[in-house]
Amino acid sequence: MKNVSLIANVVLGAAVAVLYVLHFTAAGTPEIASNERIERGEYLPSSTNIVYVNFDTLLNNYDMFFDLQKEFLAKQQKLEAELTRSSRSYERQVGDFQDKVQKGLVTRSEAQQLEMQLMQLQQELIGQRDEFTQELMEEEQVMNRRLQHSIYDFLEEYNSNHNYQYILSHSFGGPFLYTSRDLNITREVLEGLNKKYRENKR
Repeated sequence: MKNVSLIANVVLGAAVAVLYVLHFTAAGTPEIASNERIERGEYLPSSTNIVYVNFDTLLNNYDMFFDLQKEFLAKQQKLEAELTRSSRSYERQVGDFQDKVQKGLVTRSEAQQLEMQLMQLQQELIGQRDEFTQELMEEEQVMNRRLQHSIYDFLEEYNSNHNYQYILSHSFGGPFLYTSRDLNITREVLEGLNKKYRENKR
């Protein structure tokens, strides 16, 4: 019985060894192995062309970003000024109301009516603040999307002449701990972006 078990183990071991050799030496199998490893995220072909763009540098020097940021800040300042005017008007009315009540210049009924009006003004002021905050958030989202689309569209056009398989975004604190300077195409992309933006702006 022990001999049968020993023979079975030897045969099984030999079969596994044969299958292993056939798997890695048969024609076409390295391609299959590579594809499997690619799917698992463990392997990239040696012919892969990967480059990266430093996104912080790109934004800090992209003319479109400065123009959009300037527009956004102008709108922000306008809304803040409007909100400040409304707040000061409300504060003046509150001060006037308190002064009249302290001096006994209004009846109790009038005081209650003025107080209700002030409460309504306060709610309107809060609503105005929330509306402006929402408006600025939407403006910022639209600005970011416009920037992203301009960069993506340019990179698609740019890559038609370079055939890179990957163009990665690199920034401080991002997922890439090390990147070779040889793969950095930031300057070239930035020059192309600014040139295209200036041409479209005319």
